[in-house]
Amino acid sequence: MKLIVGLGNPGGKYAFTRHNIGFIALDFLAERWGISISQQKFKGLIAKTSFKDEEIILLKPQTFMNLSGESVIPAMQFFKLTHQDILVIHDELDIPFGKIKYKEGGGYAGHNGLKSIGSLGGSPLFNRVRFGIGRPSVSMDVSDYVLSNFLEIEKAELTEIVSKVVDSIEFYLDNGIIESIKHYK
Repeated sequence: MKLIVGLGNPGGKYAFTRHNIGFIALDFLAERWGISISQQKFKGLIAKTSFKDEEIILLKPQTFMNLSGESVIPAMQFFKLTHQDILVIHDELDIPFGKIKYKEGGGYAGHNGLKSIGSLGGSPLFNRVRFGIGRPSVSMDVSDYVLSNFLEIEKAELTEIVSKVVDSIEFYLDNGIIESIKHYK
């Protein structure tokens, strides 16, 4: 069993912000698989499905980003999952816009959603899909940047890029974290 978590903030105000790329990617994945992430559980919205005979839980925490662990950790405990059974999709400032990278464990790089999961779960050793959003210009505050909408030029590319994220998640489910790290450099 795998738990795939898309990080974001609930509410229409944040729907298409950079910080919500985890929600956006999970919605694309659910659409591809023909399911709806709508059951309320674990302070989030979940869907259960399978992919090539492996049970998959999709989770969109409905806490705000900084409290994501309050949703992820109870789900992990309920399904008796280890940190290696979790894949978290999140935005990453230190990667150029649209670039996808996989990571096994590691630090939080100032990402409070990751920090919440790691601190409440007792370990940073969960798998991650890092979606590059790039850094803001020097005149813009980081928190304002991640909570801002994508630029028009970015929106034009977003569907194609998020489809590649979904492809990468299916690759991960078939091949595991080590091969995903190698494949998505």
